[in-house]
Amino acid sequence: MKASLQCLLMLGLGAGSALAASANTPPKITPKSQQNEANYTAPYFPLLGFKQYANNPIMRPDPDHSWESSYLYNPSAIVLDDMVFLLYRAQDKQKTSSIGLAWSSDGYNFTRYDQPIVYPTESYEKTGGCEDPRVVRIDGTFYLTYTAYDGTTARLCLATSTDLVHWKKFGPILPNFTETVYNWRSPVTYFAPNPTGWTKSGAIIDERQPDGYYYMQFGDTYLYTANSTDLIHWEVSGSGQPFAPLLNVWEQALTESGPPPIKTRDGMWLKVYNGVATGGVGGYASGQYSTGQMLIDPANSPLGPPVARLETPILQPTTATEITGQVDNVVFSEGLVQFKGKWLLYFGAGDAFLSVAQTPVQP
Repeated sequence: MKASLQCLLMLGLGAGSALAASANTPPKITPKSQQNEANYTAPYFPLLGFKQYANNPIMRPDPDHSWESSYLYNPSAIVLDDMVFLLYRAQDKQKTSSIGLAWSSDGYNFTRYDQPIVYPTESYEKTGGCEDPRVVRIDGTFYLTYTAYDGTTARLCLATSTDLVHWKKFGPILPNFTETVYNWRSPVTYFAPNPTGWTKSGAIIDERQPDGYYYMQFGDTYLYTANSTDLIHWEVSGSGQPFAPLLNVWEQALTESGPPPIKTRDGMWLKVYNGVATGGVGGYASGQYSTGQMLIDPANSPLGPPVARLETPILQPTTATEITGQVDNVVFSEGLVQFKGKWLLYFGAGDAFLSVAQTPVQP
């Protein structure tokens, strides 16, 4: 652990006066549990004005739980039965990742389940673990995409549940995919292939499109498209052509999906995503992770490109826990929900803590 991060952990900088409470029994969720609030209002694109919550980070590692004792970050979010539920990535002292569950009645103060809900059980998950969850709910079933990492290859995997606690794993869902990546850190710029099956960051659109398919954007250099008719079996769409190019100066190294896309009032979809800067242009630090936003239209253009795209990030590192962490200069957004008159954007800070930004619901 870096000395600076160790000091942050000891001081609890910005993390409130205490760790989130823990419980050995989570709230009961069933296929009949209500998703979203009764007065839910779909957004327009763009969704702007996000401000950091004053008491960030809202969750941090818990030394009493070995599986989440070192780092806690990158949360997916969903509203059920008038509570916000977070599925978050946690790491133990060996940096093996598991996925935890927490819930809140106000969106800021969370109680965490004291056991991981998804953890390494398979050969392709051992060593690195289960990372970066993204969850959608369709017809009463939760579909969870996550990254399994064996220390060599990252593989996009799928699991399902009806209660957020008990999960059935389906393994890697795009095992034969190979992409060519841009190695921007090399003194001599070159393109090289990732290992076959290397896939990450799958964000499922939770509505079947007019052509009969469900779609998902995935990838951690470019965004690509995959399709499915049953949400279990997936194949790469469009011969593996990128869904969106690396366009803006703050995302020239790579892009990754953020939360699952959200349908807008005009029937398109708002997609929050993450990008990394190469540095030296526009004032963005080399390797800086920021969060952006695009408008997509899977009904008419499922393979892209985006209909519209913001030129500047909606969120970038500004606080001590974001600028200095397990990885410096990182905000990585994976959860976006509407709750009590606000949009809450949950993100990992410095690959070490869990934070939130907020903006009012549009009139």
